[in-house]
Amino acid sequence: MNRRTLLQRACLLSALAVLPLHATLADDAATPSLIPLPAQLSLQRGSFAVDAGTPVVLASHDAATRQTAGYLIDLVARTRGLQLRIAGDDKAAHAIVLLRDPQAPVVQAEGYALDVTAQGIRLTARDDAGLFHGAITLAQLLAPDAKQGTVDVPTLSIRDWPRFAWRGLMLDSGRHFQSVAEVEKLIDQMAQLKLDVLHWHLTDDQGWRIEIKRYPELTRIGAWRTPPDAGKDGEPQRYGGFYTQDQIRAVVAYAAARHVTIVPEIDMPGHAQAAVASYPKIGVTGQRPQVSVDWGVNPWLYNVDDDTFTFIDNVLDEVMALFPSQYIHVGGDEAIKNQWKSSPAVQAKMRQLGITDEDALQGWFIGRIGQYLEKHHRKLIGWDEILEGDNVPTDAAVMSWRGIDGAIKASLLGHDVVMSPSPDLYFDHVQGDLPDEYAGRLGVESLKDVYAFQAVPDVLGPAQAKHVLGVQANVWTEHLPTMELVEHTTFPRLDALAEVAWSPVATNDWHRFLERLPAELGRQREQHVAVADSAFAVDIATDRNVALATGKATVTLSDQAGFGAIHYTLDSSEPTPASPLYRTPFNVTLPAIVRASSFATDGSALAMARTRTLDRAALLSLSGTELANCAGSDFRLRLQPTPDATSTQPVYAVNIFDNCQMFPATLMDGVTAIHVDAVRLVRNYALAGDAKLVVERPHDTLFGELVVHADSCDGAVLARMPLPDPAHGPSKFKLDAKLAAPSGVHSLCMAYATPVNGPLYGVGHVSLETGTP
Repeated sequence: MNRRTLLQRACLLSALAVLPLHATLADDAATPSLIPLPAQLSLQRGSFAVDAGTPVVLASHDAATRQTAGYLIDLVARTRGLQLRIAGDDKAAHAIVLLRDPQAPVVQAEGYALDVTAQGIRLTARDDAGLFHGAITLAQLLAPDAKQGTVDVPTLSIRDWPRFAWRGLMLDSGRHFQSVAEVEKLIDQMAQLKLDVLHWHLTDDQGWRIEIKRYPELTRIGAWRTPPDAGKDGEPQRYGGFYTQDQIRAVVAYAAARHVTIVPEIDMPGHAQAAVASYPKIGVTGQRPQVSVDWGVNPWLYNVDDDTFTFIDNVLDEVMALFPSQYIHVGGDEAIKNQWKSSPAVQAKMRQLGITDEDALQGWFIGRIGQYLEKHHRKLIGWDEILEGDNVPTDAAVMSWRGIDGAIKASLLGHDVVMSPSPDLYFDHVQGDLPDEYAGRLGVESLKDVYAFQAVPDVLGPAQAKHVLGVQANVWTEHLPTMELVEHTTFPRLDALAEVAWSPVATNDWHRFLERLPAELGRQREQHVAVADSAFAVDIATDRNVALATGKATVTLSDQAGFGAIHYTLDSSEPTPASPLYRTPFNVTLPAIVRASSFATDGSALAMARTRTLDRAALLSLSGTELANCAGSDFRLRLQPTPDATSTQPVYAVNIFDNCQMFPATLMDGVTAIHVDAVRLVRNYALAGDAKLVVERPHDTLFGELVVHADSCDGAVLARMPLPDPAHGPSKFKLDAKLAAPSGVHSLCMAYATPVNGPLYGVGHVSLETGTP
């Protein structure tokens, strides 16, 4: 049977996985919902029933096998409500058997063999990691749907191993701090996706999160910051926290039990403000800054004298004692060299070393750290800026974040690389663009974008491609103060990346991934993971101007992924699979309320219902997140009301370079007034050389105005709305003005004319009013 015929038959059977080249498929089989997809899968007729009486037999009597069995039992209890038990008799029949076997049929590291017959289930592997990964696959087979209790597992044979050795996720605990329990919950979900590296970002300008006993000021001072507007509008008086060494040992052990390696990051020579705030002598100026409250690129660097390197070496000693990982991440990114350029001592050091520029000095700095790690039998890994200079150890690895160019350069130089480019795998970018999406950076990096990520660039030949260790997503937390926000931005995109990292590239199939995904989402929600539904949220669209002119609307329903059945209602009731099925655009007469949701083939909801009211007032009203940037800059953030807000809504779309948004082209006939729900936001952004890009508009009143222009930002002024005193007024306020709008279809430029050294402002909601002025 050739592959095309095989896949055709799989489609006819509503297969939920792409079958690899050598798979076989029985005529009445149903492919299980496995993520990531195994390298080889063969299905036969029949099944094996697993219930609470099915014994789990340990054919290997070592501690690692028992630990894996315990994890399997716990996971199945969480996702299926099925209470399995380890059998005392290793000869028990009709059992689940786990075996570490040096002769297991899969020879690849971390690989496993899983066989299900009518008589039982047998899982074998040559190493502990392989046995654990096989147990994860088995747990998915035992929780194929939302039901609880007994499950029929299809008879099958799986031979599986990973595509890449580095299958990673970076968690930024420097900007916002997560509890030990929250970090462990994330590790647990990583393990269930067969990811094996947690890159833990522990130090930055905004916080030092790891206890270093030799330098207690790092956590007494460096772990805490005083937020802007501290104590106002729910902002804490002090923000921060750190992990004790005992807590870190516990997290490392927790991860190791799930075959996840934690790679710590201690950032240098830049992103050092929290460290310098703790010990000014390790900085360049000798001055003590505050722990930063500003996101972005701050100027504080480590010094390059011997005492500073003694400090760094001592810190690394304690870090290496806590983390047994082969690699230690030293950052190396975004080191603005102004302080080095202005320091006579640093310039003298450069002359002594024969170094002619500051980029080369950074290379020398990183090279020295690499040599120290090498003496301790560790390897250096850093962001792609570490290649600036000629002193990087030959065995150092490079994490390519500024696109893929760093990976290409590094592999050509013989360095191993981890693909982690921005924006492709930067999970602080939002997953969708509907008005109710959570905080984060725009533009959108969708579930489909992540699944389509090409881990090995085409330009790399076979020799260079061997240097690609794997892939990693990064969760930067400037705008993600809570774990709910972290989980929302991570899942289900991490499911997509897990398949890129583990499964053979030939099995990549977007539509069949989507068919397998609902079961995985169900397993995650059963474990209380705050999974985003952005990919499946229904967009309820209509032509606003036609509706305003005619009193009738043609409604189009769609979702980002193009997957699932969309059902809708027009009576305000909750959509169900029994509600009308959307097939083509439909017409409604105003006023109307449209509610819609998408559903999987089993009838489970893929997304919560979205609602749109269609009447004249609603068509003349938009949330601020629906307004586009004004022309000239595409930078855009979705911000929470305060830097450390724990809410998920509201969020405000803001361009920190040009505080201006466009109300889209609208039929303005009869419009006489404008009402804006406005918000004052903290301008806490360190922009370094980009500060010159900030647009400042002249203002006529003391605190500035919101100015409304017709059609473009240099169009006729239609309204000016003075802003309240930021020192004494509330952070949320209303602005109202008469609007002498021209008739016909026009856009509105809504520009905040304010001092650039003052706060930012956002639009929560804007509405136009018709009637007598």
